[in-house]
Amino acid sequence: MKPAITPAALQALLAQDASVTLLDVRLAEDRDQDPVRVAGARWRDPHAVEAWGGELDRGTPVVVYCVHGHHVSQTAAGALQMKGFDVRHLAGGLEAWKDAGGAVSPLG
Repeated sequence: MKPAITPAALQALLAQDASVTLLDVRLAEDRDQDPVRVAGARWRDPHAVEAWGGELDRGTPVVVYCVHGHHVSQTAAGALQMKGFDVRHLAGGLEAWKDAGGAVSPLG
């Protein structure tokens, strides 16, 4: 698996207007407890990677995140990598992103 991307590195990438698919793969109950997301991210059920993985553009790098950047996002990233995607998980997850001053938006 590729190394994680840090919040600072992702912020720099987004500041360059780089084309990146951002996916919130938090468990539904975790998402419901903290109803914000990294600005521009879309939520996808981490248990259904097989179903939605085929909808993604293989030519665009993917960054996935969960709450803390551990099992959930790393498992989703591994599944996408097996499908041939250029994918990384966000080190420290949404919590590290917020701690680093990353932009968030409400779910909706």
